[in-house]
Amino acid sequence: MLPKRPSTWVDRLLDRFLDLLRLPAGDLLRNLVYRRLWTSILISSLGGQITLLALPLTAAVLLHASPTQMGLLTAMELVPFGLFSLPAGVWLDRVRKLPVYIVGELTLAVAVGSVPLAHWMGWLGMPWLYFVGFLLGTVYTIAGSASQIVLTQVVSRDRLVEAHAKNALASSGAEVAGPGVAGALIKLVGAPLALAVDALLLVISAAILRGVRVNETLHRLDGAHFWRDLKAGIAFVRGKRMLVALACAVGGWQMFNQAAQVVQILFATRVLGLSAQSVGLSYIALGAGTVLASAIGHRVSARIGPGPCLVSGFALCGIGWAALCVAPANALGVAAFAFTLFMFGVGAVFIFINFLSLRQAVTPGPLLGRMTSTMRWLILIPAGPGALIGGWLGEHVSLRAALAFAGVGALLLAGLAWQVRAIRTVKTLPKVEDEEPVLGAEAMPGAPPAAANLQPVNGN
Repeated sequence: MLPKRPSTWVDRLLDRFLDLLRLPAGDLLRNLVYRRLWTSILISSLGGQITLLALPLTAAVLLHASPTQMGLLTAMELVPFGLFSLPAGVWLDRVRKLPVYIVGELTLAVAVGSVPLAHWMGWLGMPWLYFVGFLLGTVYTIAGSASQIVLTQVVSRDRLVEAHAKNALASSGAEVAGPGVAGALIKLVGAPLALAVDALLLVISAAILRGVRVNETLHRLDGAHFWRDLKAGIAFVRGKRMLVALACAVGGWQMFNQAAQVVQILFATRVLGLSAQSVGLSYIALGAGTVLASAIGHRVSARIGPGPCLVSGFALCGIGWAALCVAPANALGVAAFAFTLFMFGVGAVFIFINFLSLRQAVTPGPLLGRMTSTMRWLILIPAGPGALIGGWLGEHVSLRAALAFAGVGALLLAGLAWQVRAIRTVKTLPKVEDEEPVLGAEAMPGAPPAAANLQPVNGN
């Protein structure tokens, strides 16, 4: 894998910079194609940090949203996963993934760019943010799955944990610099206008992705049928005990995660009394946690195994949320908020570099689209209810109650996941059991092979 392409003066300059960093010759960042993908992720993640703060702050501070409205805003971003994930997987297995990824970046730019425009025109309200959230969720559902598959076209499967760790490092770098930049922007021009910067960065990210070259082979099956192919993808996931266990465990974590996310900023601004800029600065702790986890995550996973490393991520997140729910409304509480963000940064990286690598490692290439979308659908089914539960607890009980639900729930989840043999005993990345291309009914248990009907279509 790792296809080559002609280098530009920018690539040669980056090579010299990498020489100064003394990266080994075999490091993934030495490859021009992967480096372009990594750079795009870095730039897009930097813009994403702006949206991560500016969108909920626009709702909470400018529009005075209630906890229930904040929960609904989060839920609107998750609804598209339930609606579109499964059909998107079937479609992605029939088309080239990189163009979908690029169009997704541009669509995100339009979505976030519409918020400052609506604010300037006097149209901005919670219904507008709900629509933007729904559009963001739709792009994350379709183009997000495509982006994960593009990585498998650039990096060999035995290096997936390393690649996901480096991608997490790109996101981590953005999380270190992004909150401070976002906080300064929000203070300077306001939360809505700060989103225009994210729109610009997304356009730059899309331009960089246009320079990525991958070799992709599409397998078209004579008589392919949408519903049959969709069922085949579900059957593949259902037939893999490890995938089912991972979907249940990470789905549970998503429920607790969303319950915490919808009240975290409300807790920081209304209970701890932090300003928008102070919230942004606190998020540097999140970046520090993800940088640390990204730097050591590959080695930790190699030492204790991908399964145990993933379970440790559940526990770390739970400890952070539990600490925040009992934090006092003083300087110690502010420190607890930063500690929670740090623990979440470490835990989330440990979860996802292993979760993504494990599910991709066992899936044949022609099924990657349906597997990815099926798994994302399964793990995000509990996320919407989690966001609504967090919002309801925050409004009708207390913000601390929502954080307690997330913290205690995540710790219990870690204990339950450790009891699951299909997760606890995974010490190395598994191999694909059958590399024969399977696209539709031939993927169903007991169906005869149909390789003779496959028509490979090569494309760049």
